[in-house]
Amino acid sequence: MAVNPTSLTAQAIPLVELRDVTCGYGDRVILEQVNLCVPRGKVLALIGTSGGGKTTVLRLLGRQIRPIKGQVLFDGQDIGPLNLADLYAVRRRMGMLFQFGALFTDLSVFENVAFPLREHTKLTESMIRDLVLMKLNSVGLRGARDLMPSEISGGMARRVALARAIALDPDLVLYDEPFAGLDPISLGVAARLIRDLNDALGLTSIIVSHDLHETFAIADEVAMIANGRVVAQGTPDELRRSEDPLVRQFVGAEPEGPVHFHQPAMPVVDDFGLGART
Repeated sequence: MAVNPTSLTAQAIPLVELRDVTCGYGDRVILEQVNLCVPRGKVLALIGTSGGGKTTVLRLLGRQIRPIKGQVLFDGQDIGPLNLADLYAVRRRMGMLFQFGALFTDLSVFENVAFPLREHTKLTESMIRDLVLMKLNSVGLRGARDLMPSEISGGMARRVALARAIALDPDLVLYDEPFAGLDPISLGVAARLIRDLNDALGLTSIIVSHDLHETFAIADEVAMIANGRVVAQGTPDELRRSEDPLVRQFVGAEPEGPVHFHQPAMPVVDDFGLGART
């Protein structure tokens, strides 16, 4: 059986890559010389303390922000210099599941999923209807198509948002805290859907999450971001076995470690003026 060398080359190129990326907001640097590689077809989880830069990685990939230095590559292409038309073409190859779903409250479940198809394609109404019903069926909610967001549960809303995120058959899906606020059953359903859809549709997925149990269960690789850098990357088992004090504290939910309870501050006697009273 003949092998297409072009196909092999494409598979060898990571779908997402950050090369020596430094970025931030104003004068505040959030990520510094970050290198990150996401192979095609894999589920990568980004973990780390709040404010460490995980969501900033997602914003870089959507080019909501640009790096100060370095390159953000999607399918081998640096998205930083792209003009608006080319950037929109790249974004159409990405799906986004926002925290808490972010459904349009004045649109039905059906219309929420149909929205990207109406915006970015010229498909007929019958084609849009079939595609929407297929996407809703894949998340188990074809029967909820006529309901409004106010009439469904939080877990169902998250699944509708997932159907909308995959409506355009993207190559990459970004998840920002997909498990936040879900009950254990809804959380387990959402996690299994992410894994199953990733495999069935040939997606590549990046998940930002603090729910380590469910995230580790479905991720192929985990990258921990702290202090503006990727401090560890590997399989879930490799991070569980890590001897790095920061990784051990975070993965083990230990109260004592490199991350302290108290924010650095001046001595108590100086802050309360106790030294002057004595």
